[in-house]
Amino acid sequence: MFKYVIRRLLYAMLTVLGVVTIVFILQRTTGDPIAVLLPADVPLEEQARFRAILGLDQPLHIQYVKFLMGMVRGDLGYSYRQGAPALTLVLERVPPTLKLAAAGMAIAIAIGLPAGVLAAVNRGTALDRLVMSSALVGQAMPVYWTGILLILLLSVRLRWLPAIGYGGVKSLIMPALAVGSYSAARIARMTRSSMLDVLRMDYVRTARSKGLNNRSVVVGHALRNALIPIVTVLGMEFGSLMGGSVIVETVFAWPGVGRLAVNAIMGRDYPVVQAVVIVVSAIFVLINLGVDLTYGLLDPRISIANSRKR
Repeated sequence: MFKYVIRRLLYAMLTVLGVVTIVFILQRTTGDPIAVLLPADVPLEEQARFRAILGLDQPLHIQYVKFLMGMVRGDLGYSYRQGAPALTLVLERVPPTLKLAAAGMAIAIAIGLPAGVLAAVNRGTALDRLVMSSALVGQAMPVYWTGILLILLLSVRLRWLPAIGYGGVKSLIMPALAVGSYSAARIARMTRSSMLDVLRMDYVRTARSKGLNNRSVVVGHALRNALIPIVTVLGMEFGSLMGGSVIVETVFAWPGVGRLAVNAIMGRDYPVVQAVVIVVSAIFVLINLGVDLTYGLLDPRISIANSRKR
């Protein structure tokens, strides 16, 4: 197991390096940050001096080598606009994003998992059609539209919750509902599909023939074996939310990583964008590793297969 984790982490480091390299190159094809950072009437000599201060006057390969050396030391540079360490700015935004992602996933699981199981158990019934129709609508509705509807209903009309801002539980409810409803639809569809495959298996019919009640068969036998593809979807959804639900964070003025990334991209703040990519990529890698390790807990045969490969 230890060797497997180390190997996965090494692969992950190469993946993060590749992603960061692509972003590093693409950023420098979008234009000159000086055009955004300085007024248009600044003399060319002053622009050249400012570009030299930021290190943008050097060849691309020199900039890249210096960036890699700084990344090894944990120094990702300073924000062009705020003058603060880029990594610090990103890490300060992680807790709000983590809070939103965790709340959204809790809502998605609480709605999507039971809905998918009910739809599978009652396949072909009115309940199945209702759940799948609702899931289709949930995935078809843009997240920003859901957020706006929630603001109009719960803030403007009913005045139950604050429309925007970051604070207590009340400010978290609507953003979490917006992201959670979309993820719940996907989880429900995957749960139904996976459960239908498992419910056809011989061991499920055997469990029923032994006289076990329907709840024991569904929860104790079918659901456990149907969880592997569901866990994969959960990991992908949580990783996406941790990457920053950009639209939701913008609609609700939520100070998360996604909103920071958008502002940095618009302002061509290279160090901040690069720091966001590194942090988000690392989060994705850790989530994927956690999902892989969870497979072994759900199905011991997967752990045995990994041991044989090692």
